[in-house]
Amino acid sequence: MRNSVYQRNNYQQGEPFEVMLRRFFRDIQQSGLLTEIKKRRFREKSISREKIRESARRKMVRKKIKRGY
Repeated sequence: MRNSVYQRNNYQQGEPFEVMLRRFFRDIQQSGLLTEIKKRRFREKSISREKIRESARRKMVRKKIKRGY
């Protein structure tokens, strides 16, 4: 991963391990690193992306018709 963010947490003297771990996970979540890794785990082909977008467009149109907009 080229544009990765390196997380560094400083251990504070006398801090319990659970508190440090919770702070670490919160920092990871706020940085968006975990979601980026999950997104890149399985690479999608551009064709499948287009199919997904097209089906979402069709679904929106069906909802609008159903609601009478």
